[in-house]
Amino acid sequence: MKFLPLLLLVFVALVGDPAVARAESAPASGAVTLFTDVRVFDGVGPALSPPVNVLVRGRLIEKISAAPIPTDRRADTVIIAGGGRTLMPGLIDAHVHIFVSTCSQHDMLKPETTYEDLEAKALAEAEEMLLRGFTSVRDVGGPIFGVKRSIDAGKTRGPRIYPSGAMISQTSGHGDSRLPHEKSRRFFGHVSKGEHLGVNFIADGRDEVLTATRENLRSGASQIKLMAGGGAATAYDPLDVAQYTLDELKAAVEAADDWGTYVTVHAYTVKAVRRAVDAGVKCIEHGQLLDEATIKLLAKKDVWLSLQALDPAPPTAPAHVQVKKQSVVDGTDFAFRMARKHKVKLAWGTDFLFDPRQNERQTAEILKLRRWFTPAEALKLVTHDNAQLLALSGPRNPYPGALGVVREGALADLLLVDGDPLADLDLLAQPEKNLVVIMKDGRIHQNLLSP
Repeated sequence: MKFLPLLLLVFVALVGDPAVARAESAPASGAVTLFTDVRVFDGVGPALSPPVNVLVRGRLIEKISAAPIPTDRRADTVIIAGGGRTLMPGLIDAHVHIFVSTCSQHDMLKPETTYEDLEAKALAEAEEMLLRGFTSVRDVGGPIFGVKRSIDAGKTRGPRIYPSGAMISQTSGHGDSRLPHEKSRRFFGHVSKGEHLGVNFIADGRDEVLTATRENLRSGASQIKLMAGGGAATAYDPLDVAQYTLDELKAAVEAADDWGTYVTVHAYTVKAVRRAVDAGVKCIEHGQLLDEATIKLLAKKDVWLSLQALDPAPPTAPAHVQVKKQSVVDGTDFAFRMARKHKVKLAWGTDFLFDPRQNERQTAEILKLRRWFTPAEALKLVTHDNAQLLALSGPRNPYPGALGVVREGALADLLLVDGDPLADLDLLAQPEKNLVVIMKDGRIHQNLLSP
């Protein structure tokens, strides 16, 4: 028994203690920021408020009032003169891969590439995400736990991260990252580079799926990600195939449910999505090749659809990859229109992979939503609605509290926009200029109004 305290210290050092991390990342309980003369987009309503004042104390929004709010003029009190600018919730991206968006697939799989190489890039990208106005993200595949702990402990800057951990894939599935010459570890081969890095698990059969799911939960996953169908941008798995049997999918759902959280799956097609719904999956990533009947089924079963407005494959991609990706692009309009028509629970994300240049366009991706939404509806989707999906993690939610809204008692993740994004959504495409204040968890990370 005398060794137990030492073992506990080692465990906390390796895995991290979420409660400790939350405490360390919080601003001093008495720290105060007062926004004066701002018009609020609250994340829900279709219009801005009249001019109001908003008081943040610690990590929470304490008061919103049209009347002046008295404050103590202490050293830790910050008063920001809004000048009629727009105060809105921080942006939320529900589908990111921070690690694998910072390098090419070729660079990731090179023998000399180390986890430390990728982590350094991921830490830098996480900070850039925050400075683009994304105060929360759901990372649906990759070894992000260390980056999350560093941010939560206040050692580095970045958004709140809802981690899935390694993507779970069957052999030959969308997450099977082996090169053509690599044999299966079960048939004379070795563990693949992607598995060594923690990007993916290749798991076949109920037992291996259970183990992979539980490994991610043990590491701190807030939700679980499985590959349930073929990929658009991958070279080896056809887009039309379904992946994982019903029993395998159920194994992950049951293990996640035992921890009070949910499974989301990568899937485009009717067969893959219907099988996932039958297994009890709570969220579908993509879904651009669904028919109307299956989209109606998602609404009936209360299953989320996490959609993206993806771009065609680059001209340098193999011809068959370009064809696959184009079919997804072509199906996007129908998916958004049918999801809106049948009132499916919608989330939005970017899903950038293996091209660091894409990351700079993260906020500009929101502008594509104008094809299906008014600016107010688009902003509601990327704030309030995405936050409802984050909350689906239940007791595994690493950041309990209200996100995606500006209201008293909510977590203080706020953007002060130089202009009215409900009238001009293009303002978000230049965060370095137009997001004059970026606040996360009550801390100011950018203040262009400061001398």
